[in-house]
Amino acid sequence: MNKVVLMGRLTRDPEVRYSSGEKSMAIARYTLAVDRRGRRGNSNGEQTADFIPVTCWEKLAEICGNNLTKGRRIGVEGRIQVRS
Repeated sequence: MNKVVLMGRLTRDPEVRYSSGEKSMAIARYTLAVDRRGRRGNSNGEQTADFIPVTCWEKLAEICGNNLTKGRRIGVEGRIQVRS
């Protein structure tokens, strides 16, 4: 089973594009900054975060593009796919 739930803040507004072809579909991309759990930051007292690229498709992509803005805290549920 490949299921993940993340909570974090958007690093910038989602970028919405439409695929070409007969039946175009919306594709939204954005990056989610997720704070690291556990000890706050490293020895210098800095807070650390992981930056997770997120892709949404079709109707959800349009909703994200219309309603999400930089800095907003959101929750994401989906699956992880590693790209090379």
